[in-house]
Amino acid sequence: MHILLTEDDALIASGLTYALETDGHIVTHCDTAASSIAAAERTAFDLALLDVSLPDGTGFDVCRRLREIGDTAVIFLTAADDEGNTIRAFDMGADDYIVKPFRVRELLARIKAVSRRIENADTADIMTLGDVTINAKTAKVTRGGGEIELTALEYRLLLTFAANRGRILTRSQLLESIWDANSAGETFVNDNTLTVYIKRLREKLGGGVNIETVRGVGYRA
Repeated sequence: MHILLTEDDALIASGLTYALETDGHIVTHCDTAASSIAAAERTAFDLALLDVSLPDGTGFDVCRRLREIGDTAVIFLTAADDEGNTIRAFDMGADDYIVKPFRVRELLARIKAVSRRIENADTADIMTLGDVTINAKTAKVTRGGGEIELTALEYRLLLTFAANRGRILTRSQLLESIWDANSAGETFVNDNTLTVYIKRLREKLGGGVNIETVRGVGYRA
């Protein structure tokens, strides 16, 4: 993978660059938001490792620009261990959020997990989640050959979880997915409505699909 490393601490950057290159990755290191954005505008990176606090801005600034110009995977590396920053990162589409200090082996494992998600991002008609099979062409959901009846909104939620398998999705991201499916406006969708639909989806899917509540952030399946 070609990795954009945005880190203003020279010692940390040096150690991470060495570890990443030893693991077979190509690394471009930048120590400011401006230089990182400039690099991203010149080069298509597979993954960006972004520190939140930078001398001329934040990793959020870099992430925002990355989202404007492409679909680079993003992992935040930060000492800011607070719920607000975590939610903001995932709302911006971050793939992971790692709090300093962390072990290099943990980072490499997280990178591998993100890499697998990228490789497995499947636009094929058939998707699976747990013991459930989703046929995106026919919009049918089955388990063991039997069909599971879902409403349009429940189906859209399930499709969102399947397309982001193993990834934490914030309530805001899930509400957006429901809004897309409900563009005709038949049902008023808000945060409380999302809770109801998650509950109904869990009941219909049973124990074969684990929709996990990530406290203070969102859900993961």
